[in-house]
Amino acid sequence: MENLALIDSFSEFKDNKLIDRVTLMAILEDVFRNALKKKYGSDDNFDIIINPDKGDMEIWRRRVIVADEDLDFENEEITLTEARMIEADFEIGEEVSEEVKLIDLGRRAILALRQNLISKIHEHDNTNLYKQFKDIIGDIYTAEVHHVRPRVVILVDDEGNEIVLPKEKQIPSDFFRKGDNVRGIIESVELKGNKPQIIMSRTSEKFLEKLFEQEIPEVFDGLITVKNVVRIPGEKAKVAVDSYDDRIDPVGACVGMKGSRIHGIVRELGNENIDVINYTNNIQLFITRALSPAKVSSIKIDEENKRAEVFLKLEEVSKAIGRGGHNIKLAGQLTGYELDVIREGDTANGEDDDDVELTEFSDEIEDWVIEEFAKIGLDTARSILKQEVEDLVRRTDLEEETILDVMKILKEEFDS
Repeated sequence: MENLALIDSFSEFKDNKLIDRVTLMAILEDVFRNALKKKYGSDDNFDIIINPDKGDMEIWRRRVIVADEDLDFENEEITLTEARMIEADFEIGEEVSEEVKLIDLGRRAILALRQNLISKIHEHDNTNLYKQFKDIIGDIYTAEVHHVRPRVVILVDDEGNEIVLPKEKQIPSDFFRKGDNVRGIIESVELKGNKPQIIMSRTSEKFLEKLFEQEIPEVFDGLITVKNVVRIPGEKAKVAVDSYDDRIDPVGACVGMKGSRIHGIVRELGNENIDVINYTNNIQLFITRALSPAKVSSIKIDEENKRAEVFLKLEEVSKAIGRGGHNIKLAGQLTGYELDVIREGDTANGEDDDDVELTEFSDEIEDWVIEEFAKIGLDTARSILKQEVEDLVRRTDLEEETILDVMKILKEEFDS
């Protein structure tokens, strides 16, 4: 049979692991029927027999025998004279089955048929790929770095599927080289034309939650539940955990002896600082725990507006706010309340009676410097003067020289 081009196509696709025999045969038949419709106007009276394993196929056309002068539809009818050339004892009204050679479709039709076949197979593969990854959205996945670009890293899994890790889905400290194995969650699968684009994320809260499931057996087994996760990727995260079993210490089980269990997660996330907190329905207690390591004096809750005033001693304010305001921001996200920090007046020695807001020094201290101190809860002159220079260098983005200049200005205010 003159079907060498099609045999090549069969060989190319018959062992494809994403397509089963029945589906392949259906695709092949559909492609051939489309070609027959173009050639003959209809495919209703054609039988197609396909053997994809051998790369073989047969097409048979069924036609009814009519008198020579009654021929109206050449595709569906055959004259008695022509029929008797096939078999001498044929009679009018009988049905003749005749094999159609692929060469009869024409060379251009065969090339188009092959191209159509390839297109249909790829379309089927893309559909399967889309469904496959759609089913694992939110799960951890590992793939190898294939190409590093400025705005995206292209990964390839063991089956050769391409996965995209955009820059904004990477932890700021991430640095990848070709051949590196990368873990993240499948965040979304988007169709770009007919081709699915698989998006991975390492910045999602879901990634951290899934890492807890992978690394901590009690979480995997359901003995400990991760109630909520909030994070600033690469900087800080807070995870609220709970257990229905009073014998289990959720926080202790997640952290492990000397941090042994959580260490692998911290390392995976670029040394992201992770606070693990016992969940509770008592909102005051939950907010208190969420603001750790600060010690809260008292809390005033506004249930209706989901706000809370948190009262702290002066020395606890900077701990509650945290570097860059990360601690209080995450505590608010974890609890679902907007948190307002209120400093308790420490007037035991009368020092705070004549304290001065830092904004009063805007003529001598630049606004961005004042804002940098405010980020860690230092908004008055005395609150800064009580700090150690080395501590301020560590907790802010200010140079030591800038901090010393500010302290000099503030001391002059109180010395005058």
